Amino acid sequence: MDEVFKALADPSRRLLLDSLNDRDGQSLRELCSGLSMARQSVSKHLAILEAANLVTSVRQGREKLHYVNAEPINAIADRWIDRYDSTRAQTLSDLKTVLENPGSVGEFVYTTYIRTTPERLWQAVTNPAFSCRFMGHAIESDWQKGSTYTWVEGGLRIEDSAQVIVESDPYQRLAFTFHGFTPELQQIAPDLSGEAIAEAAAERRSRVSLSIEAVGDQVELTVTHDGFEPGSIVRDLIARRWPLKLSSLKSGLEQAD
Repeated sequence: MDEVFKALADPSRRLLLDSLNDRDGQSLRELCSGLSMARQSVSKHLAILEAANLVTSVRQGREKLHYVNAEPINAIADRWIDRYDSTRAQTLSDLKTVLENPGSVGEFVYTTYIRTTPERLWQAVTNPAFSCRFMGHAIESDWQKGSTYTWVEGGLRIEDSAQVIVESDPYQRLAFTFHGFTPELQQIAPDLSGEAIAEAAAERRSRVSLSIEAVGDQVELTVTHDGFEPGSIVRDLIARRWPLKLSSLKSGLEQAD
Protein backbone atom coordinates (compact mmCIF):
# COMPACT_ATOMS: atom_id res chain seq x y z
CA MET A 1 0.00 0.00 0.00
CA ASP A 2 2.98 2.33 0.50
CA GLU A 3 3.64 2.19 -3.26
CA VAL A 4 0.06 3.31 -3.93
CA PHE A 5 0.31 6.36 -1.66
CA LYS A 6 3.71 7.29 -3.10
CA ALA A 7 2.37 6.98 -6.63
CA LEU A 8 -0.64 9.15 -5.85
CA ALA A 9 1.50 11.79 -4.13
CA ASP A 10 2.79 13.14 -7.44
CA PRO A 11 0.43 15.62 -9.19
CA SER A 12 1.59 14.55 -12.66
CA ARG A 13 0.62 10.94 -11.94
CA ARG A 14 -2.75 12.09 -10.66
CA LEU A 15 -3.22 13.95 -13.96
CA LEU A 16 -2.47 10.73 -15.83
CA LEU A 17 -5.07 8.88 -13.77
CA ASP A 18 -7.55 11.69 -14.42
CA SER A 19 -6.91 11.41 -18.14
CA LEU A 20 -7.42 7.63 -18.09
CA ASN A 21 -10.51 8.02 -15.97
CA ASP A 22 -11.96 10.41 -18.55
CA ARG A 23 -11.09 8.00 -21.38
CA ASP A 24 -9.80 4.57 -20.44
CA GLY A 25 -7.63 2.48 -22.75
CA GLN A 26 -5.28 5.20 -24.08
CA SER A 27 -1.91 4.56 -25.68
CA LEU A 28 1.27 6.37 -24.66
CA ARG A 29 0.96 8.57 -27.74
CA GLU A 30 -2.61 9.56 -26.85
CA LEU A 31 -1.70 10.33 -23.25
CA CYS A 32 1.21 12.50 -24.34
CA SER A 33 -0.95 14.47 -26.78
CA GLY A 34 -3.51 15.24 -24.09
CA LEU A 35 -1.04 16.37 -21.42
CA SER A 36 1.75 18.95 -21.38
CA MET A 37 4.37 16.33 -20.48
CA ALA A 38 7.29 14.92 -22.42
CA ARG A 39 6.97 11.35 -23.68
CA GLN A 40 9.84 10.23 -21.44
CA SER A 41 8.16 11.73 -18.37
CA VAL A 42 4.82 10.10 -19.18
CA SER A 43 6.55 6.73 -19.64
CA LYS A 44 8.32 7.10 -16.31
CA HIS A 45 5.12 8.02 -14.45
CA LEU A 46 3.17 5.19 -16.10
CA ALA A 47 5.83 2.70 -14.97
CA ILE A 48 5.39 3.88 -11.37
CA LEU A 49 1.61 3.68 -11.62
CA GLU A 50 1.84 0.17 -13.06
CA ALA A 51 4.26 -0.90 -10.31
CA ALA A 52 1.69 0.33 -7.76
CA ASN A 53 -1.03 -1.60 -9.66
CA LEU A 54 -2.98 1.63 -10.22
CA VAL A 55 -2.72 1.21 -13.98
CA THR A 56 -2.97 -1.97 -16.06
CA SER A 57 -1.68 -2.19 -19.61
CA VAL A 58 -2.75 -4.49 -22.42
CA ARG A 59 -0.75 -4.82 -25.63
CA GLN A 60 -2.73 -4.32 -28.83
CA GLY A 61 -0.61 -4.66 -31.93
CA ARG A 62 2.38 -2.35 -31.60
CA GLU A 63 0.82 -0.25 -28.86
CA LYS A 64 0.12 -0.71 -25.17
CA LEU A 65 -3.27 0.51 -24.00
CA HIS A 66 -3.51 1.73 -20.42
CA TYR A 67 -6.44 1.34 -18.00
CA VAL A 68 -7.20 2.57 -14.50
CA ASN A 69 -7.22 -0.33 -12.03
CA ALA A 70 -9.57 0.32 -9.10
CA GLU A 71 -8.47 -2.59 -6.87
CA PRO A 72 -5.80 -0.64 -4.87
CA ILE A 73 -8.27 2.23 -4.44
CA ASN A 74 -10.83 -0.25 -3.09
CA ALA A 75 -8.20 -1.53 -0.65
CA ILE A 76 -7.55 2.02 0.58
CA ALA A 77 -11.27 2.56 1.01
CA ASP A 78 -11.68 -0.69 2.94
CA ARG A 79 -8.74 -0.05 5.24
CA TRP A 80 -8.91 3.69 5.83
CA ILE A 81 -12.14 5.37 4.77
CA ASP A 82 -14.53 3.26 6.82
CA ARG A 83 -12.22 3.60 9.81
CA TYR A 84 -12.12 7.39 9.75
CA ASP A 85 -15.68 8.55 9.29
CA SER A 86 -14.87 12.23 9.80
CA THR A 87 -13.19 12.41 6.38
CA ARG A 88 -15.15 9.67 4.70
CA ALA A 89 -17.56 11.78 2.67
CA GLN A 90 -14.87 13.98 1.13
CA THR A 91 -12.53 11.08 0.37
CA LEU A 92 -15.31 9.10 -1.26
CA SER A 93 -16.10 12.10 -3.40
CA ASP A 94 -12.43 12.34 -4.49
CA LEU A 95 -12.32 8.63 -5.35
CA LYS A 96 -15.72 8.42 -7.00
CA THR A 97 -14.59 8.70 -10.60
CA VAL A 98 -11.84 6.13 -10.17
CA LEU A 99 -14.11 3.63 -8.46
CA GLU A 100 -17.03 3.92 -10.85
CA ASN A 101 -15.52 5.10 -14.15
CA PRO A 102 -18.98 5.55 -15.69
CA GLY A 103 -19.82 5.76 -19.34
CA SER A 104 -16.45 4.71 -20.78
CA VAL A 105 -16.39 3.06 -24.18
CA GLY A 106 -13.97 0.23 -24.91
CA GLU A 107 -12.46 -2.56 -22.90
CA PHE A 108 -13.01 -2.89 -19.17
CA VAL A 109 -9.80 -4.20 -17.57
CA TYR A 110 -9.42 -5.03 -13.87
CA THR A 111 -6.37 -6.61 -12.23
CA THR A 112 -6.20 -7.91 -8.68
CA TYR A 113 -3.72 -10.00 -6.68
CA ILE A 114 -5.09 -12.79 -4.50
CA ARG A 115 -3.23 -14.86 -1.92
CA THR A 116 -4.23 -18.24 -3.29
CA THR A 117 -3.19 -20.75 -5.96
CA PRO A 118 -4.20 -20.90 -9.65
CA GLU A 119 -5.98 -24.19 -8.93
CA ARG A 120 -8.10 -22.78 -6.11
CA LEU A 121 -8.89 -19.63 -8.08
CA TRP A 122 -9.95 -21.71 -11.08
CA GLN A 123 -12.22 -23.77 -8.83
CA ALA A 124 -13.72 -20.63 -7.30
CA VAL A 125 -14.64 -19.34 -10.76
CA THR A 126 -15.80 -22.54 -12.46
CA ASN A 127 -17.38 -24.56 -9.64
CA PRO A 128 -20.97 -23.28 -9.15
CA ALA A 129 -20.95 -23.89 -5.39
CA PHE A 130 -17.79 -21.83 -4.87
CA SER A 131 -18.67 -19.17 -7.43
CA CYS A 132 -22.05 -18.52 -5.79
CA ARG A 133 -20.35 -18.22 -2.43
CA PHE A 134 -17.52 -15.93 -3.52
CA MET A 135 -19.03 -13.83 -6.34
CA GLY A 136 -22.79 -14.18 -5.98
CA HIS A 137 -23.30 -15.92 -9.33
CA ALA A 138 -22.54 -19.29 -10.89
CA ILE A 139 -21.77 -20.49 -14.39
CA GLU A 140 -22.97 -24.02 -15.09
CA SER A 141 -21.07 -25.60 -17.98
CA ASP A 142 -18.78 -28.47 -18.90
CA TRP A 143 -16.21 -25.74 -19.65
CA GLN A 144 -15.32 -27.16 -23.04
CA LYS A 145 -14.56 -24.71 -25.84
CA GLY A 146 -17.72 -24.13 -27.86
CA SER A 147 -20.07 -25.35 -25.13
CA THR A 148 -22.96 -23.22 -23.93
CA TYR A 149 -23.46 -22.28 -20.31
CA THR A 150 -26.20 -21.21 -17.89
CA TRP A 151 -25.76 -18.07 -15.80
CA VAL A 152 -27.28 -18.51 -12.31
CA GLU A 153 -27.73 -15.57 -9.96
CA GLY A 154 -30.17 -14.87 -7.15
CA GLY A 155 -32.32 -17.86 -8.07
CA LEU A 156 -32.56 -16.69 -11.69
CA ARG A 157 -31.29 -18.97 -14.48
CA ILE A 158 -30.37 -17.33 -17.77
CA GLU A 159 -30.02 -19.75 -20.69
CA ASP A 160 -29.14 -18.53 -24.17
CA SER A 161 -27.57 -20.28 -27.15
CA ALA A 162 -25.26 -17.26 -27.55
CA GLN A 163 -23.74 -17.85 -24.10
CA VAL A 164 -20.67 -19.79 -25.19
CA ILE A 165 -17.32 -20.83 -23.72
CA VAL A 166 -14.72 -19.31 -26.04
CA GLU A 167 -11.49 -20.38 -24.30
CA SER A 168 -10.83 -22.86 -21.50
CA ASP A 169 -7.23 -23.47 -20.46
CA PRO A 170 -7.40 -24.74 -16.84
CA TYR A 171 -5.56 -22.65 -14.25
CA GLN A 172 -4.43 -20.13 -16.89
CA ARG A 173 -7.14 -18.63 -19.09
CA LEU A 174 -10.89 -18.62 -19.48
CA ALA A 175 -13.14 -16.68 -21.84
CA PHE A 176 -16.86 -16.66 -22.54
CA THR A 177 -19.50 -14.50 -24.18
CA PHE A 178 -21.43 -12.52 -21.58
CA HIS A 179 -24.85 -13.59 -20.43
CA GLY A 180 -28.02 -12.36 -22.11
CA PHE A 181 -30.33 -9.70 -20.68
CA THR A 182 -33.88 -10.81 -19.92
CA PRO A 183 -36.77 -8.96 -18.24
CA GLU A 184 -36.43 -11.32 -15.25
CA LEU A 185 -33.15 -9.59 -14.33
CA GLN A 186 -35.20 -6.98 -12.49
CA GLN A 187 -35.86 -9.66 -9.86
CA ILE A 188 -32.22 -9.60 -8.76
CA ALA A 189 -31.32 -6.05 -9.88
CA PRO A 190 -34.27 -3.77 -9.11
CA ASP A 191 -32.12 -0.76 -10.02
CA LEU A 192 -32.28 -1.92 -13.65
CA SER A 193 -35.24 -0.49 -15.50
CA GLY A 194 -37.08 -2.44 -18.14
CA GLU A 195 -35.88 0.09 -20.70
CA ALA A 196 -32.22 -0.42 -19.69
CA ILE A 197 -32.58 -4.20 -19.92
CA ALA A 198 -34.15 -3.91 -23.37
CA GLU A 199 -31.32 -1.65 -24.57
CA ALA A 200 -28.72 -4.07 -23.19
CA ALA A 201 -30.43 -7.02 -24.84
CA ALA A 202 -30.33 -5.27 -28.22
CA GLU A 203 -26.54 -4.77 -28.10
CA ARG A 204 -24.10 -7.19 -29.69
CA ARG A 205 -22.75 -9.86 -27.36
CA SER A 206 -19.72 -8.81 -25.32
CA ARG A 207 -16.97 -11.11 -24.08
CA VAL A 208 -15.29 -11.77 -20.72
CA SER A 209 -11.70 -13.07 -20.48
CA LEU A 210 -9.91 -14.12 -17.30
CA SER A 211 -6.13 -14.45 -17.24
CA ILE A 212 -4.54 -16.27 -14.28
CA GLU A 213 -0.83 -16.10 -13.46
CA ALA A 214 1.06 -17.19 -10.33
CA VAL A 215 3.21 -14.41 -8.84
CA GLY A 216 5.09 -15.65 -5.79
CA ASP A 217 2.57 -16.67 -3.15
CA GLN A 218 -0.20 -14.76 -4.95
CA VAL A 219 -2.14 -15.07 -8.17
CA GLU A 220 -2.54 -12.19 -10.60
CA LEU A 221 -6.08 -12.21 -11.96
CA THR A 222 -6.85 -9.93 -14.88
CA VAL A 223 -10.44 -9.66 -16.07
CA THR A 224 -11.01 -8.08 -19.47
CA HIS A 225 -14.55 -7.40 -20.65
CA ASP A 226 -14.70 -6.14 -24.22
CA GLY A 227 -16.63 -6.18 -27.49
CA PHE A 228 -18.92 -3.28 -26.61
CA GLU A 229 -20.73 -1.02 -29.02
CA PRO A 230 -20.08 2.76 -28.87
CA GLY A 231 -22.21 4.22 -26.07
CA SER A 232 -22.81 0.74 -24.65
CA ILE A 233 -25.16 0.55 -21.67
CA VAL A 234 -23.72 -2.88 -20.85
CA ARG A 235 -20.24 -1.30 -20.49
CA ASP A 236 -21.62 1.08 -17.90
CA LEU A 237 -23.40 -1.68 -16.00
CA ILE A 238 -20.47 -4.09 -15.78
CA ALA A 239 -18.04 -1.32 -14.75
CA ARG A 240 -19.97 -1.03 -11.50
CA ARG A 241 -20.56 -4.74 -10.92
CA TRP A 242 -17.27 -6.47 -11.75
CA PRO A 243 -15.20 -4.60 -9.11
CA LEU A 244 -17.68 -5.64 -6.41
CA LYS A 245 -17.70 -9.28 -7.53
CA LEU A 246 -13.92 -9.48 -7.80
CA SER A 247 -13.37 -7.77 -4.46
CA SER A 248 -15.70 -10.33 -2.90
CA LEU A 249 -13.80 -13.14 -4.65
CA LYS A 250 -10.48 -11.88 -3.28
CA SER A 251 -11.82 -11.54 0.27
CA GLY A 252 -13.53 -14.93 0.18
CA LEU A 253 -10.50 -16.83 -1.04
CA GLU A 254 -8.06 -15.15 1.32
CA GLN A 255 -10.30 -15.56 4.34
CA ALA A 256 -10.86 -19.21 3.49
CA ASP A 257 -7.12 -19.94 3.76
